[in-house]
Amino acid sequence: MKDVLLIAAFALAGAAGAGLAGAVALRLVRHRSVALSLTVVAAVTVTAMLAGTLAVARAMFLSAHDLWVVTVVVAMAALVSLCTAVVLGRWVVARSRALARAARDFGDGGSFSAPDGAATAELAALTRELAATSAKLDASRRRERALEASRRELVAWISHDLRTPLAGLRAMAEALEDGMAADPARYHRQIRTEVERLTAMVGDLFELSRIHAGALILSPSRMSVYDLVGDALSGAAPLAHQQGVRLVGEEVEAVPVEVDGKEMTRVLANLLVNAIRHTPADGTVAVAAERRDGGVVVSVTDGCGGIPDEDLPRVFDTGWRGTEARTPPAGAGLGLAIVRGIVEAHAGRAEVCNVPGGCRFEVTLPAAAG
Repeated sequence: MKDVLLIAAFALAGAAGAGLAGAVALRLVRHRSVALSLTVVAAVTVTAMLAGTLAVARAMFLSAHDLWVVTVVVAMAALVSLCTAVVLGRWVVARSRALARAARDFGDGGSFSAPDGAATAELAALTRELAATSAKLDASRRRERALEASRRELVAWISHDLRTPLAGLRAMAEALEDGMAADPARYHRQIRTEVERLTAMVGDLFELSRIHAGALILSPSRMSVYDLVGDALSGAAPLAHQQGVRLVGEEVEAVPVEVDGKEMTRVLANLLVNAIRHTPADGTVAVAAERRDGGVVVSVTDGCGGIPDEDLPRVFDTGWRGTEARTPPAGAGLGLAIVRGIVEAHAGRAEVCNVPGGCRFEVTLPAAAG
């Protein structure tokens, strides 16, 4: 037992020296190619084995011939190990460079295409992560392009909508100033109407900018959907009467929700006004609310005749107005975008679908706990 411990001690002493030298070498080449690091590791392994073997051989007083035989055997093993390390290192380096080129392509605005050929488990995992990142960047670029197009459309539409009432206000003001107005009271009423329209438009723009900037601050409280819908119906009743549209809100359950009452009232008001304006006289706008799949769904169904299928994905986009038949005379295409922003701020979702004779807007909100 004593001899075994002595041999182990000599072998450890010889290998430790080689290992220490190898650690220093690896530190010096840590910023170099992985092929060089693998070569150093292989060299250290063989050198440690050779140093340990020679230390034990000398301690055992082997003959010069036996010592030479041991040295040659270890040297051949070292040569094979080094060649294997170099081949492996060059293969890993080639795969890494191919992966770097692919990553550079999608970083410059292209899409990521995984290099052909086999790879180590780590490089394969990195390839999958880069592919997932490329998909996310591509989706982000598409959203950015769509948002930029929407913003350009919005600027064009808002400019047009502002130019028309401003030109009218200027003409009426000049007529009043020159004393050319035949009915000044009518001009004053018209000016007031146009100012209210502009005020509403500016308010919508301000609300939408807060939503897009993430500055919409909610003050949620527990309330019943029945009360929310009742308030919204009361507010929309005068417009419905003016347009000759019937409002129906009989299928509304008294389900509790945790929402900001002011903002959700605006959501329902926008949906009802939108539905009333696009429903012909003698038509019906129906409001319903029910618990569904752990949430609360509030729906507004109108008689607009339906929305083209190709336009359905864009209904909640900023500035969307759809066909001329669906373009309200006083709208800037912001109401539904505000609806979606407020609903999503409540961790809900807003959707639209066609139904016989019209379309249904659905707002899904999380149900209140308890």
